[in-house]
Amino acid sequence: MLKALNPNLKQTALVFTLCALLIACGKRTPPVPPVERVLQKPSIGATQRGNRILISWTTPPRNAGSGSVLNIDRMDIFRLAEPLDSPVVLTEEEFSAKSTLIGTVQIAESDFGRKEMVFEDPLSFAGQKARLRYAARYANKSGQKAVYSNFILIEPAARVAGAPTAPALELSQEQILVKWTSPGANVDGSTPPNILGYNIYRADDKPFRKLNAAPVTVTEFADRFFDFGRKYRYSVRAVSLGTNAEPVESLDSPTAEIEPRDTFAPAAPAALTIAAAPNQISVFFASNVETDVAGYNVYRSTDRGLPLDKWQLLTTSPITANTYQDGSVEAGKSYFYYVTAIDRTGNVSLPSEIVGDTVP
Repeated sequence: MLKALNPNLKQTALVFTLCALLIACGKRTPPVPPVERVLQKPSIGATQRGNRILISWTTPPRNAGSGSVLNIDRMDIFRLAEPLDSPVVLTEEEFSAKSTLIGTVQIAESDFGRKEMVFEDPLSFAGQKARLRYAARYANKSGQKAVYSNFILIEPAARVAGAPTAPALELSQEQILVKWTSPGANVDGSTPPNILGYNIYRADDKPFRKLNAAPVTVTEFADRFFDFGRKYRYSVRAVSLGTNAEPVESLDSPTAEIEPRDTFAPAAPAALTIAAAPNQISVFFASNVETDVAGYNVYRSTDRGLPLDKWQLLTTSPITANTYQDGSVEAGKSYFYYVTAIDRTGNVSLPSEIVGDTVP
């Protein structure tokens, strides 16, 4: 028969057993790669333009929210066509089961940082009314997807005017006149075109922006706020009456470009008067209304019949005042004067009227 173990031996065995268990529990396993997640929920907007729906969104900054690393590779856009009497409220699960993926937009590294991106959904009109529901969601390279964006509901209009023709541009000293021709039909082929007016857009070193506050009801627009020597591009959109009496723009017309050069001389100075006094003759005239006038040159002759290009130039550089005092005169002599205006580009006006007087 085996003898019972000494209590001290029992205690020692228990300690060794516990140590072995602890060592086993502390063994390291191979590292597991972190789970990549797409946390950002996009916010989208949508509008109809001609026969397209434009889905737009703004990309988040490269590091978004609570120091989390942005992990976005693309944006998936989904659409669901519904009857007009369908319930307005729809769960994400229902939308996911019924919607169709209509496009994917890759998002490059350079796109991050609050850049607006746009996806165009072409419309095909079948003569039946429908409501379109859109949503989008980000996805990463692993195929993991974020939650859906907000839902956008649009009831597209079929009778939207086509795009106007490319505008013609006419330059003058005061304006760039933009002229175009109306479209001949709506995008669904129906006539007459459904036109409320037109919106005019201009781009320079910045993107296109609308110039008019309300739709223009004629086929021309005068742009009076421009600078010579700067390049501009113009485009026009027709505005139609859409669903629920909301205005809908057409697609853009072809663009027209112009780099206006100032070749327009100022008007000749007007209202010249003269005042003779001992040892001095003063010449007065009205200031020109042109905003680019740089100054005035004053000419003098003692022979009124002398060709104007032979007269003496009194001003060494154009003066900005509308008066000139000639102190190099002699008593008893008659003097005649005319004035020209010159603009910042160097264009010179025609001569003013000639005025003269005799020094007392």
